[in-house]
Parts: sequence; structure tokens; C-alpha cells
Amino acid sequence: MRVTVIDYKAGNLTSVLKALRHLGAEAQVTDRDLAMVEAAERIVLPGVGHFAATSRLDATSLTPAIRAAIARGVPFLGICVGMQWLYAGSSEAPNQPGLAHFSESCARFSESSEKVPHVGWNSLEVRPGSRLLAGVEPGEFVYFTHSFKAPVTADTAAITHYIEPFASAVERDNVMGVQFHPEKSGATGLKILSNFLACNARGRS
Repeated sequence: MRVTVIDYKAGNLTSVLKALRHLGAEAQVTDRDLAMVEAAERIVLPGVGHFAATSRLDATSLTPAIRAAIARGVPFLGICVGMQWLYAGSSEAPNQPGLAHFSESCARFSESSEKVPHVGWNSLEVRPGSRLLAGVEPGEFVYFTHSFKAPVTADTAAITHYIEPFASAVERDNVMGVQFHPEKSGATGLKILSNFLACNARGRS
């Protein structure tokens, strides 16, 4: 299967591409080719760093191209900041809008005695019915590194606890996101990426 990986010059592309190709995917990268997005069978948006970097998606017209692909039913996976971009925005960059596929916004962890950013391995509390997390057992660990998080809502596919509960995975039809890095999460991460690759248009497996 062919996967189009979006490069907005702030993503962890090398590890993501290695993991996808290990699973047998034909992964291609674009930072501005709209025709490639229009022809995409699946789309992955890896992301690290500051939410403001997603402004490049607007500047290159990738945002409307991705929105149109999602509307056609193309499976989409956002990773880390790529997941946060699916929301209306983030307090990290209040003037930079997200895709607004999910109406809520992301925010920094509350002040606490715990260190921020949240870095390291933490467990998933998987909600029933998630295709992305099918076969992931309760309490399996994945790797995180982030200071901002998405709220727990009806679209949350998994919850993780650090300072407060937050959405560590989100899923609605063909649109999915993970706050953690599956490409750095060993066998569990590969299982999650494999589940995504098995998803067909409009979430039909």
C-alpha cells in the first residue's frame, strides 16, 4: 500500500519512514506536492516541536488539500504535533489555527510537581472499539515527548495519565491521531501503525 507522508520541516521523518517501510508500505514524502496528496491512499503527518511550525501547511496549500483528502475518506494519521494539528488550535501558538476536524483545542499541562515536558514511556487506557488500537492490551506502554496535550472527549480512543488525564489517541472514522511516537514504541508502536495501514477509506477494515 502507498502512504503519503507530509513533511512540514518539523517532523521526525526518518524513523517514521523506516517503520512504515518495515511494515511493507510504499512511503513517499512531500512538502508541497498537492497532486501527490490528491492521489494519496493514506496520509501520515508526523510532527515534533512547536505548533507554530504547522503554519507551513497553510503556506503551501497543503491544509485544504489534506482536508479534501479526508473528506474523500482517505485514512489520515497525525503523530504528536500532527495529532494536535487536527484540533482547532493550541495555546502554544494561539494565532495559528489547526485543521479543526475536532472542535476542541490543545493546552499545556497544568502546573504540577511533575516535570514538563512529559518524556518517556507511559501506558495506554484503550477505549473499546478503536480500529487503530485493535489488539493493544490495557496498560501497554508507548513513548511520549510533549508539553501540550489534547482533552479527553467522545472522540478519544485512548487515555494516558500524567499530571492529569489526556487524550493519547483520537479516532473518528478515517481520521486518527496519536500523541505518542509509534515509530519509537517498539512492537506496540508497529502494531498500531500496522492497524492504520489496514484501514480502508471511511474506516472500513
